[in-house]
Amino acid sequence: MSAAIGHPLAPARTPGRPGPGPVPPALLRKVSVTVRRRIDGLLAGDHRSWAFGDGAELAQVRPYVPGDDVRLIDWNVTARTGEPHVRVNVAERAVETWLLLDTSASMSFGTADRRKSDVAEGVSLAVGHFAVRRGNRLALATFGDRDPLTSPARHGSRGLLALLLALRRGPDLEPVGPTSLGAALTRIGGLARRRAVIVIVSDFRGPRDWRARLLQLATRHDVVALEIRDPREQDLPDVGDLWIVDPESGRQLRVDTRSRKLRERFGASAAAEREELARELRSAGVPHLTLSTSGDWLKALVGFFRTERRRR
Repeated sequence: MSAAIGHPLAPARTPGRPGPGPVPPALLRKVSVTVRRRIDGLLAGDHRSWAFGDGAELAQVRPYVPGDDVRLIDWNVTARTGEPHVRVNVAERAVETWLLLDTSASMSFGTADRRKSDVAEGVSLAVGHFAVRRGNRLALATFGDRDPLTSPARHGSRGLLALLLALRRGPDLEPVGPTSLGAALTRIGGLARRRAVIVIVSDFRGPRDWRARLLQLATRHDVVALEIRDPREQDLPDVGDLWIVDPESGRQLRVDTRSRKLRERFGASAAAEREELARELRSAGVPHLTLSTSGDWLKALVGFFRTERRRR
């Protein structure tokens, strides 16, 4: 991930676009272990259970990568080369990870340490970097902007390059109407024909047109929902007259935040909306994590994948 952040195509850092923040090597190593086990152990393990079997035809011998099953080590090749090698069978197939990234105008909002799109950038790089390890493939789809991108599943640096190019564009700052996650899920459903990991990175602001499609996808794929939220979306500050703007429609509303009742109604409505979202994701069997623009999103991500791994 550190290499990806330092890549020439990585988004430029400005006061208005501060990026995902510090990424300490120690935490990156934990992300490496937890995300890799989530993707390789959880899904590639399931993959091997129905694609891998005794007597499978040997396809190749490749260098050992930390996390490989030591029972697959080819000791003859290892002895000849002086470097550990493992046997890869024909039935072993690469795991696809689809990263579904929200690039709508609402992702440009941020009142804390960074914008929602900055957190989404860090999360995408963390997941993408480790999704392409061990021959696995990364695919990308954006939604919510005027010109959504769809990049097919690619190995290694080619998959990461497509991700970097998408992140370089950033969120669409022009209002284009309500964000349709349902349409994006339909698009992925037609492209992800094999069992895959689907990671949704979004603020989930928009019509709930995705319920049925998400449930369908979750029966065929392993879906994870990573919600990005800003504290000011939950609580109004007491700052007098305030213009509230919907970035996706351009609609404006003037409110008097000195009203305690108004602030309480706003907070209660926001909390109810977020709880409804969490309940719908649970009912679809989709693991859900909320990450904030305030504080350390990376630690929360590491803890989430650790917890999910233990549950599996």
